[in-house]
Amino acid sequence: MKKLNSLRSIFDLPVKQNRLRELESFIAREDFWNDAEKATELLKERTRISDLIDAWNAIHGEIEDAETLLELAREERDKDAESEVESQLEALENRIKKFSIEIMLDGEDDARNAIVSINAGAGGTDSQDWAERLFRMYSRWIDKKKYKFQLIDYQPGDEAGLKGATFSVSGTNCYGFLKVESGVHRLVRISPFSSTGKRHTSFASVFVYPEIKDDIHVEIDEKDLRIDVFRASGSGGQHVNKTSSAVRITHMPSGVVVQCQQEPSQHRNKEIAMKVLMSRLYQIEKEKQKQKMQNLHDTKDDIAWGSQIRSYVMHPYRMVKDHRTDHEIGDVDRVMDGDLDPFIEGVLLSGKI
Repeated sequence: MKKLNSLRSIFDLPVKQNRLRELESFIAREDFWNDAEKATELLKERTRISDLIDAWNAIHGEIEDAETLLELAREERDKDAESEVESQLEALENRIKKFSIEIMLDGEDDARNAIVSINAGAGGTDSQDWAERLFRMYSRWIDKKKYKFQLIDYQPGDEAGLKGATFSVSGTNCYGFLKVESGVHRLVRISPFSSTGKRHTSFASVFVYPEIKDDIHVEIDEKDLRIDVFRASGSGGQHVNKTSSAVRITHMPSGVVVQCQQEPSQHRNKEIAMKVLMSRLYQIEKEKQKQKMQNLHDTKDDIAWGSQIRSYVMHPYRMVKDHRTDHEIGDVDRVMDGDLDPFIEGVLLSGKI
């Protein structure tokens, strides 16, 4: 099957098997549970990779069996058997599609919870009403996915709708799915707020980013440290100047160098230097997270014409179109009622994210 060959190109089985062996080796170590949080994450990763490998093997085996049966049915000219096997292969193609999406959701943040912000753009009251409709659409989608919804902020519009709303979404691969919704959403309709009855275009933006934990755990591997001792050069008395009590620690992965020479005890200087190193590395991690969030923020488009990722047309015809994949659905009401999976899956499978 062509889809199976396509799947092989994005699912590198040997790489997954090697990673699973690495994880099994980590889990078997006596000190594995010394860091409970890291241990839990590794167990989750092992389960995910193991499940993916099992699913791959099952799909691969069923397809091979079905293709063999199909070949036999054609040789024997058994039309009923041939039709039955072809139906099985069609069902397997759907499984391959779902499996392909699972594979695509293996990014660093895909498994995290999501924070979603919706903001009205150009278009006045119409855009504020449109922003509220989008809010309802995503609420319905969250219900369908059985995810957990928590409202963080809601700013009602001046006359109708909302100016902006922010909420969190919790559940499996929340960010992985919702990240494709970031962008400008455009609505074309007859405005219910205008007496002229003319067609009106409204815009609203959706911005999705991963929920990042505030607590940062700085781990330092002794193998990554170079510790040098030397004689102190500053004040501190006869003992400080005559013994190699000063300590310099170099964290080789980051290049951070700290030193302490104020205490007469080498042990105490090392202890203080380690605290300084921990603080420096903590700040580096904080800056990385800050930069990551800034990079996500910088990808936001202007809420205006020409930057939309999806259009929702209610007049003169009815259609929802994703401009990244050209996928179209004529049943606008179904989409507005939360049926977003065809669009989300289409973007994920296209790789245009």
